[in-house]
Amino acid sequence: MIFQASNLLVIPFWVLMIFAPGWPATRRVMASTAFIVPIALLYSVLVVPNLLSILPQLANPTLPIIQTLLSSDAGATTAWIHFLAFDLWVGRWVYLDAQEREIPVWLVSICWLVSLWRDHLVCSSIWGFVGLCSEDTGSICPTKHEQTLPQTRTSWQGLL
Repeated sequence: MIFQASNLLVIPFWVLMIFAPGWPATRRVMASTAFIVPIALLYSVLVVPNLLSILPQLANPTLPIIQTLLSSDAGATTAWIHFLAFDLWVGRWVYLDAQEREIPVWLVSICWLVSLWRDHLVCSSIWGFVGLCSEDTGSICPTKHEQTLPQTRTSWQGLL
């Protein structure tokens, strides 16, 4: 439920920037940094209670540790909220810069699509590569030991 609701915290701002970029209310809202507060608060509510348990894991991250954190509902939801907040922050910067330079919104929208979807395409490509790895594909693929996820539970699991 939190995963789906988190999208609702950013969609209104994207709608304003894309469909009403010149509207004075859009300019006023996006000129302030208050727009990021709701999604940042949600992120904080999910991270802060678990900070002491996840900080040691993030201080020395390895692929298996990150896979374990992201494989839980709570970990994936928290990462998604992080992505939403970061993408919105960067989108705001692009919006403000485009407004200052008088760049048409249709052109800016193309830039947003490229920048926002680039990460998703790269991630999909990596997972596609990992899926192609098997014991007989050579040394560029992770060994069986590297593919095994730690069996320890993190405090994120079962949070949601």
